[in-house]
Amino acid sequence: MVEGCGKEFRCEFNAELLELITTTLNHTNRFVRETGYYVCTTLISACSEVASGDDSMEVDEVGVEANEERPGIEQNPILKFGHSLSSHLALGLSDNWSQVRLASSTATRAFLLSLDREERRQFYPVILPRLCLNRYYLAEGVRIYSQKTWGEVVGAEGCSLVLAFLKETVEYYVESTQANNHAVREAACQCIAELAKKIDLKALKPYVDILLRTLIDCFKDDSWPVRDMACVAAGSFVRCYPEESRSSLHVLMELFWQNLGDPISSVRQGAAIALANTVRAYGEEVLLSLQEKVVTGLENLKNQPVESEKYGNLETGPANFSVAKKIRDNDADLHENQQMYSCGSLAPKMGRGGGGGGCTDSKFRKASEPWELADGCVHLVGELANIKECEPVVDKLLTQVSKAQEHKHFMNHLSLFQTICVRFSGIARVVNKRVLKPHLEQYFDLIFYCLESENGLSSYSAEDCLANLSAVLGPNILSGRIENFNPRYLEAYNRHLRGDSSPASGQHSSPGGGPFFGSPGAGTPSTPMSIPSRADNSYQPSLGGTPT
Repeated sequence: MVEGCGKEFRCEFNAELLELITTTLNHTNRFVRETGYYVCTTLISACSEVASGDDSMEVDEVGVEANEERPGIEQNPILKFGHSLSSHLALGLSDNWSQVRLASSTATRAFLLSLDREERRQFYPVILPRLCLNRYYLAEGVRIYSQKTWGEVVGAEGCSLVLAFLKETVEYYVESTQANNHAVREAACQCIAELAKKIDLKALKPYVDILLRTLIDCFKDDSWPVRDMACVAAGSFVRCYPEESRSSLHVLMELFWQNLGDPISSVRQGAAIALANTVRAYGEEVLLSLQEKVVTGLENLKNQPVESEKYGNLETGPANFSVAKKIRDNDADLHENQQMYSCGSLAPKMGRGGGGGGCTDSKFRKASEPWELADGCVHLVGELANIKECEPVVDKLLTQVSKAQEHKHFMNHLSLFQTICVRFSGIARVVNKRVLKPHLEQYFDLIFYCLESENGLSSYSAEDCLANLSAVLGPNILSGRIENFNPRYLEAYNRHLRGDSSPASGQHSSPGGGPFFGSPGAGTPSTPMSIPSRADNSYQPSLGGTPT
């Protein structure tokens, strides 16, 4: 009806209609709320069409605006009811249901674009922080729509606007880390990390203490993406504010190290980034102790049980949404006080805390194994290699990392070797060749073991590692080093260069003609395994409107 009436409906937009609509926006049923926000979008669009039209403003003969003096011209209802609308839009932007967030996002975009730059500022304290956080929201539709809205509304003024309303933004981020929705808590941690990277350091300094305490609290979260982002964000704060973070350094280092052995690979990578940022901030003050811990963590690989089942009564498969399931039996605990799931969602309702207190007693976490800590240590060595001052330490640790190939007795050893191949490949690209060359022979056995294995990801990581070593050292130099070490390895390396197949060694060409070192009978190449650099917190929407 509103769309059919168009601009003529403006005179019907009154307090009575607004009260009726806001009743739907506060309804307990999410479908009612969603529909209510779409009605708001239509109403705002109809009114803005008039506000921007030729008849929205009249000018008298001397050029003075005469809207208020002429009885036929009413005040723009978007401005008249702007504060009530903005407060309800803010509620929708924070709704627990993604569909309602998206509906509110469409109404918010229409609302802000219907006003000029100065008129919008009065509504920014409640809308801007929520719109800013939704650029990182887990639901793709909400995230992309919010990023486009941010670009259209604030343009290149994103950082300056966040700075102008920094108090409200920080308060909302801290509040969001306590939300019941784990996707909101994860987005809040990402936004806090963004503040450390993009906002003026002097302006943010008064809020560093509360933001750090908030991130430390998020380390206790049941959801591993929240723990991961809290770890990376805390590392960013330590790097940007070393003096302000010093009082929390002892607690943070323990939490970083705990995450370095987390059962989730992504959390281990995030912890390695955070520890590397800590080294950038404090140098040798923390580097030497980290070096000792890495050596100990790698040496402890000998204590890894043969089968992970012996490590507890938890399933060894991937932990969906950070929930490690118990092995099924007649244990009464399996049927009482169990995890609850949201209606219409596969994601569990995960709380913020880990149980009774402290960071290690989360009932949803699988106990860490020695190989997982060793895997995290390899990630840390790879991150330290990006710091020029750490080359002597990396030189010593590379020898220790190579000794991991001595332990093939446990089921997940190929997963660890895969990480070593990927990280050694990255290290080769950044360290001095004088550091790299003495360690080549130490890694050849491990690389070719993975290359000829039946594990597709490990085989691909070894193949990619050889390609990077060839690019760094030159194919002839690498061939000579391989031949001197083991002529049999040279045959496999040459087949890799030619893309030939050899049934005897279990290697097969892909349909496209490229080499694929996988299990016999494999038809297509395995999905490439790569560990992206997360030094910048992965992808980040820009506060200035353009993705960075």
